[in-house]
Amino acid sequence: MKLGVVRGSVVATVKDPGMEGMKLLIVQPVDETRAPVGSAVVAADAVHQAGEGDVVYFVASREAAEAMKPRFVPVDHAIVGIVDAVEVER
Repeated sequence: MKLGVVRGSVVATVKDPGMEGMKLLIVQPVDETRAPVGSAVVAADAVHQAGEGDVVYFVASREAAEAMKPRFVPVDHAIVGIVDAVEVER
């Protein structure tokens, strides 16, 4: 799982039939201090509650397809949780 911040949304007029009604969000991967790490990705919202500015955790590849309902829709990333707090032990 990776940590990220939702930066916006994507509107797709044509989708795979299994993705109808699925929210697609732009997620910027971040580290534990919320510093950007790498490029932003488009992730399907498996929790159906994420919104702009939320800190989320997301999965990629097969895990992303498994997280969605119906399973195995063509997604590369999926948001699977919203983060309440991050504590870093030093």
